[in-house]
Amino acid sequence: MTTDTIAAIVTALGNAGIGIIRVSGEKSTDVVDRIYRDGKHRRTLKNFPGNTIHYGFIYDGEELVDEVMVSIMKSPASFTTEDTVEVNCHGGVLVMNRILSLILRNGARLAEPGEFTKRAFLNGRIDLSEAEAVMDVISSQNELALKNSLRQLEGAVRNIITDCRKKIIHEIALIESALDDPEHISLEGYPQELGQKLDDLTGRIERLLATAEKGKIIKEGIKTVIVGKPNAGKSSLLNRLAGQERAIVTDIAGTTRDILEENIRLEGINLRVIDTAGIRSTEDVIEKIGVEKARKYSEDADLIIYVVDSSVPLDENDNQIMHMIRNKRCIVLFNKSDLDSRISLEEFRDRLRESQNVDKPEIRILRTSLRENTGIDEFECAIRELFFSGKIETGDEVMITSLRHRKALEEALISLSQVRESLLAGMPEDFYSIDLMGAYASLGRITGEEVEEDLINEIFSEFCMGK
Repeated sequence: MTTDTIAAIVTALGNAGIGIIRVSGEKSTDVVDRIYRDGKHRRTLKNFPGNTIHYGFIYDGEELVDEVMVSIMKSPASFTTEDTVEVNCHGGVLVMNRILSLILRNGARLAEPGEFTKRAFLNGRIDLSEAEAVMDVISSQNELALKNSLRQLEGAVRNIITDCRKKIIHEIALIESALDDPEHISLEGYPQELGQKLDDLTGRIERLLATAEKGKIIKEGIKTVIVGKPNAGKSSLLNRLAGQERAIVTDIAGTTRDILEENIRLEGINLRVIDTAGIRSTEDVIEKIGVEKARKYSEDADLIIYVVDSSVPLDENDNQIMHMIRNKRCIVLFNKSDLDSRISLEEFRDRLRESQNVDKPEIRILRTSLRENTGIDEFECAIRELFFSGKIETGDEVMITSLRHRKALEEALISLSQVRESLLAGMPEDFYSIDLMGAYASLGRITGEEVEEDLINEIFSEFCMGK
């Protein structure tokens, strides 16, 4: 199937100024030439060199379909490394589908999701980490995510992994050669030398792996759950962050009974904010369901915002919430600071400390008044401190954003640690070779050099149509 000529609409379907249909494969020029005519009504695409663009028309038999510009790219100088033709037509849904249908009738087949990028990978133009970065570029939701995806697309991850694999395979080759020809290749003192090289390799992989949490947050956003008792100001906070009235706000306790979600961009990162029902003991069946949902979402949250109504005393419901936020990154908003406070910060901190099972929980406590819009700047600073040590920036650092990459790096570290255990135990050299090969294979799964066909198909099936 990789030798078929494939085609798809590669721009978003919708009424626009321009739409593009890409055709890739050995017969791509022939296929498009069957429906293309130049200004003198001639079929001429086969006569033109690569990296050229030509004005003409698309015909269905003798019926004019559209006025177009056609780009020609010759192998290997194209995205897929195959002969590729792109038809730039008017961007109406009807006209794009009409032209695509003509192309399919004249010898191409409809491309599968991600098949153009898959061919670029299979034909050696990009490795698997770069292929996955293509989709990350498309789905980037903020500037930092885009920059990191572009670094990966340029080969930043590939370069690190390839260099580590070269060093590992060198050691494997040395060990195997010495075992095959001990008279000419000595391994005397080699365990100490290998130990130093393991330190370097382990350090590089650990530094890359250490970026995974920050990379995940930048790519996917911070999963943020707002909790608190009814009428504490949770929905007011959501509306303030969203910049619009997303949630109903009243003086009636228990207004929010279901989950409200909003994607909010804050200081260059995304917060996936979930407003939940107020936590309290209730006999209302619907409200009980809302409370249980709040508990469930809190378990999976990256960040919990606990909104406290400081104008009312703490009660058993607060104890339940404090138990929910144990071992979680949390920002407590001491809200309604414009009213007379019925809770002292010292009392609250003591109650909070008793509920946690760690000495210094990752919790920030801030005074706010959502009615008067005070404390919001401090709230944004607290998020930066909790997740980015105060600054949301990456410099030239490349970050791991893929769970698949993270697992492969962790497996490589395990294999290298097993090599070190063999060194400490004084095991024979062939034991080193086995675990070094395990690390080599794990790292190869990141670049696609040690990956099964089923996994490749699964990865590219998640791509958007036309890419």
